[in-house]
Amino acid sequence: MELFPAVDVIGGTAVRLVQGDFGRRSDYGDPVALARRYAAAGVAWIHVVDLDAARSGQGANRDVVAAVVRAVDPVAVQVGGGVRRTEDAEELLGLGVSRVVLGTAAVRRPAWAAELAQRHPGRIAVGVDHRSGLVSVAGWEEQGTVSVEEMLARFADAPVGAFVVTDIGRDGMLGGPDLQGLRSVLVATEHPVLASGGVSGAADLRALATMQAGGRRLAGAVVGKALVDGVLDIEEAIAACAPSE
Repeated sequence: MELFPAVDVIGGTAVRLVQGDFGRRSDYGDPVALARRYAAAGVAWIHVVDLDAARSGQGANRDVVAAVVRAVDPVAVQVGGGVRRTEDAEELLGLGVSRVVLGTAAVRRPAWAAELAQRHPGRIAVGVDHRSGLVSVAGWEEQGTVSVEEMLARFADAPVGAFVVTDIGRDGMLGGPDLQGLRSVLVATEHPVLASGGVSGAADLRALATMQAGGRRLAGAVVGKALVDGVLDIEEAIAACAPSE
């Protein structure tokens, strides 16, 4: 299982939100420096979210994304937030981003998202950000009516690179991941699955890395608050993602 350290950005600054609430944020300085620190530790991926774009649909932090890509090369960068048009995705891919995560647009325009995945096989991921099993949109500020299971089914035949599954209620809370829900996701899709939300330490990562369902394991875990707050050391996190059994 790969570790995806998260770098969330608002107004050019690295931040973390609690349960997706823009009114409950902590600032962590330069996002490029944060990404560079993670890359130096030996991760294979960096997960960047443009939170301004997630709310507005406008790519407000493209310069930050480009700077992160340059700073961590050859580490792969996965980027989400506000990708609503083909041009948005292709601009990010043109900046050197390895994989683009679709959120709101994948919920509202699944046919377009599937077509984009066909155009860029393996380089388009689908974000499944949910509260109580229903997928949220617009930077998690709007509760949708589409279930997690329906989202997975919509993209069963599309060559998406991964599903990024986030339990919003656990995000930023350090309360542990939703192991039961993630097992259900593994059974429901053949695509790679990345878990996001709730990781509080190495034990949570080991639990995710060793978890199996339907003969499958998680492809990765996105970790944000535990790393930036120093609760979890980056080297320890990398080791926990590849435990010996």
